Amino acid sequence: MYRYDQYDHQIIGERVAQYRDQVRRRLSDELTEDEFRPLRLQNGLYLQRHAYMLRVAVPYGLLSSTQVRMFAHIARKYDRGYGHFTTRQNIQFNWIELEQTPDILAELASVEMHAVQTSGNCIRNTTSDEYAGVAADELFDPRPYAEILRQWSTFHPEFAYLPRKFKVAVNGAIEDRAATGMHDIGLTVVSDASGEVGFRVMVGGGLGRTPIIGSVIREFLPVRHMLSYIEAIMRVYNQYGRRDNIYKARIKILVKSLGIEEFARQVDAEWVDLKDGPSTLTDAELQRVAAYFTPPAYETLPAQDALLAQQQEGNKAFANWIKRNVKPHKVPGYAIAVLSLKKTGVPPGDATATQIDTVAELADRYSFGEVRVTHEQNLVLADVKQSELFALWGEAKAAGMATPNIGLLTDMICCPGGDFCSLANAKSIPIAEAIAEKFDNIDFQHDIGEIELNISGCINACGHHHIGNIGILGVDKDGAEWYQVSLGGGQGNNIAIGKIIGPSFSAHQMPEVIDRILQVYVRERRDEERFIDTVQRIGIPPFKEHVYATPIKIGHPMGEDAYA
Repeated sequence: MYRYDQYDHQIIGERVAQYRDQVRRRLSDELTEDEFRPLRLQNGLYLQRHAYMLRVAVPYGLLSSTQVRMFAHIARKYDRGYGHFTTRQNIQFNWIELEQTPDILAELASVEMHAVQTSGNCIRNTTSDEYAGVAADELFDPRPYAEILRQWSTFHPEFAYLPRKFKVAVNGAIEDRAATGMHDIGLTVVSDASGEVGFRVMVGGGLGRTPIIGSVIREFLPVRHMLSYIEAIMRVYNQYGRRDNIYKARIKILVKSLGIEEFARQVDAEWVDLKDGPSTLTDAELQRVAAYFTPPAYETLPAQDALLAQQQEGNKAFANWIKRNVKPHKVPGYAIAVLSLKKTGVPPGDATATQIDTVAELADRYSFGEVRVTHEQNLVLADVKQSELFALWGEAKAAGMATPNIGLLTDMICCPGGDFCSLANAKSIPIAEAIAEKFDNIDFQHDIGEIELNISGCINACGHHHIGNIGILGVDKDGAEWYQVSLGGGQGNNIAIGKIIGPSFSAHQMPEVIDRILQVYVRERRDEERFIDTVQRIGIPPFKEHVYATPIKIGHPMGEDAYA
């Protein structure tokens, strides 16, 4: 795991001191709110409906148990006893007092963390695969490249005031768990015919008001050119990206208007003066950073633990957890365990201070003191011995983090929505809770199989509704909260933008809308066909016809027996 060097300590320490003075001046009215706003946003502080929200950066989703304990401490001391893990692999605290924020940033700095560039028109937190370094399907570990990008982009003087926010993701596995296609720049670590390592570079992806899947701008970029080529992309965007219209300011709009060929030509022209220059990555620098991500002290273990199968046979709940929440590890005898933050009755992604402390303890006991955050708003212990899975499950279950629903209907992605966010058109959390309560039957969910259901409270798409197999978007209709439903979205290697099925619904209708959609799936699916495969095979019309066939009677859902 990466540790701060002298430069990290210095710049973060200086930033905390600088920000402390800015807060002092705001509280004494030496700064107006308009003057203070860009300063607080540069430090991850938003003003939401009821209070300030602080977003803390978790670079590429990787945490030490010490850092996790700091989150629990902040939740207790400065918030209302919980934190919210986001789709950017970060954590947010929703009830923060302005005068306390410098102390929070100082406490974060003491464990080598910060909130820099979690907001503003700059390069945001670089994200990656939550299973990086341990996934069975990994070809190259993306973490060293993500760390180099973090160092390069932090306080980059040329890209501090971009036309709009900018997001980069890096993936190194066969399966794209970093959703590279929906990022401004998506990097996939690959190798060419000679075995040289490089990147497949996508550019111009993004969701929001105009969802667009990124386009490949370069099939193979040697590693040494990573920073110089990205800098060339950033320069073209910084110069020609629109600043006159916030809704057309993202790089995706520039790429779309120019076309990928012309955009690539302009990037190459800019790259001429940068290629092989000071930002060229040397082998020594790559090795220096990669040394922070060496494997832990794994034991030599049998590929399959002898007791694990017996433990599952005698315990259906444990067997369900193994099936859904445990993933293959590349080291024999080890496994990846996902801790679900999607227990029914709890807002997706929320964790109490007690739960967060428990995660730190579990990490120390079972996973070399390391925790990962997923962009699906769950947590990961990446290095668990198979022989200790049963004990881990018992402790996670007692803490309310062992719901066996990873990848299933109730493993929903959900933004905070109108309960907190001042930008939201509608609430998200109550919709997630109503759907979870209706389908709170693990056997039923396992029978239905894998479904990605994503909910956003507004068009900014923090809940990634566009790429959900089922997407729900909150909209304002004559001052009332309504919800559009889309089908057919997907992430990973088959990333796709969903299509809206028709007119919007009221909040109370949403559980039965999902009910009717699932009825069509069960009626039409072939053998073990997944929901998304059925949608792609038969199209949207059968779902639309059934959903709108008869009026939805609020409070009288069709019930699970309709699936028999």
